[in-house]
Amino acid sequence: MAVALPFDPAAEVAAEPSIEGIVTLVRADMDRVNALILSRTGSDVTMIPEVAQHLISSGGKRLRPMLTLATAALSGYEGDGAVKLAASVEFMHTATLLHDDVVDDSEMRRGKLAARMLWGNEASVLVGDFLLGQAFRMMIEVGSMRALDILSTAAVVIAEGEVAQLAAAKNIATDEEAYLAVIRGKTAELFAAACEVGPVLAGRPEAEQAAARAYGMNLGIAFQLVDDALDYGGSGADLGKNVGDDFREGKITLPIVLAVRRANEDERGFWRRCLEEGEIGEGDLERALSLLTRHGALAETVERARFYGDEAKAALAALPAGPAKSALIDVVDFCIARVR
Repeated sequence: MAVALPFDPAAEVAAEPSIEGIVTLVRADMDRVNALILSRTGSDVTMIPEVAQHLISSGGKRLRPMLTLATAALSGYEGDGAVKLAASVEFMHTATLLHDDVVDDSEMRRGKLAARMLWGNEASVLVGDFLLGQAFRMMIEVGSMRALDILSTAAVVIAEGEVAQLAAAKNIATDEEAYLAVIRGKTAELFAAACEVGPVLAGRPEAEQAAARAYGMNLGIAFQLVDDALDYGGSGADLGKNVGDDFREGKITLPIVLAVRRANEDERGFWRRCLEEGEIGEGDLERALSLLTRHGALAETVERARFYGDEAKAALAALPAGPAKSALIDVVDFCIARVR
């Protein structure tokens, strides 16, 4: 059962949102980041580069490292440190994906078999640990204690967010505030840190550092909320995984929070059976989609994403105008436009 998610009809007239601006802006530095990633996944232990490259080369957009490079460019930074920090950010992200797939028993990642399906859970976890170690080595090499503090703190917050998500899983009493706290930690914190270290390297005023961080945090929240909606109303091509995985895994995301809030007793019983007790039968995903649509939960999730996208754009007001700033605005529009 497909679900049509809401969109702005005027968007059909305008050009399709694209990240081509940021891709063009950072292309030369991203070539260096990609070369660094390739070199830092090398190991005499054959399985390490095999597992790492399986995910790293699987077609991700590498948005987070591009954000590091773009905010560094926006801040006037011209050194080599941004390249190493961008690679560090990508390694941190890749490590969390390897770990998440084990925690979630995921079978697919970016349209391919998850690494755990090919090499096992143990290898996925340990290679993720290897990538985290390499990320921190590169941070040390940059020599900025402030950047190291930002990214190491992000690693802690991300882990806390993942544990908080485990605690909230299968609990339909989870409210919106608790869920937003989860996604700020597990998703948005890395976006925020990736954006903040650029102006930190450039020695920009604290107000500009805070503005870049606010941009990344709000963008990250919007990005995750769009993912939440797509899991029920998108396609496997949009997600790189199976539609409905969140439902089957008992994840409490914002569409569920909103639908449960508006549910009658019979509907609450349905959500309790499927999500808390894990008793999902034939036709239950279709009923879940119907309830989410009836109660406007998907549409409202998208509206929340647009709100945080607008907040991200507003945060950029404190930063200098120019191609980098325009590219960062385009990134927001692109992330929201994944909902069609």
